[in-house]
Amino acid sequence: MAGAVPVVPFTDPRKALEWLSTAFGAVRTLVVPPDADQPLRHAEMRIGTGVVMVDDADRDGVFALRGPVVVYVVIDTAADVDALHDRAAAAGAEIVQPVTDQDYGSHEFAARDPHGNIWSFGTYRPSMG
Repeated sequence: MAGAVPVVPFTDPRKALEWLSTAFGAVRTLVVPPDADQPLRHAEMRIGTGVVMVDDADRDGVFALRGPVVVYVVIDTAADVDALHDRAAAAGAEIVQPVTDQDYGSHEFAARDPHGNIWSFGTYRPSMG
């Protein structure tokens, strides 16, 4: 089995692609259809070494999500967490947890995106075993 990929809903998914890029440094890897004048059917964005799928929260169907959801992103260093925090705050992300050193060793922060999804970024690496 491969890894898990979160699906993150947005009421304006095309606008979310730009926001995620500006706030978190996410990189578009797939947008269907690519024409911005058409409703988004599917999008994928790389954040670090991970991938999230961006979904239209107003879309009907089996996979329709209204959200919000929570996504945790592993960040390599404390300095990278601090820099990302500053970038997210400058882009207008609502910081819901300031940069904090946790008892379990993580240096992290959490932000809310325009749809209400929570993104947590930290140095904690969940066990894969």
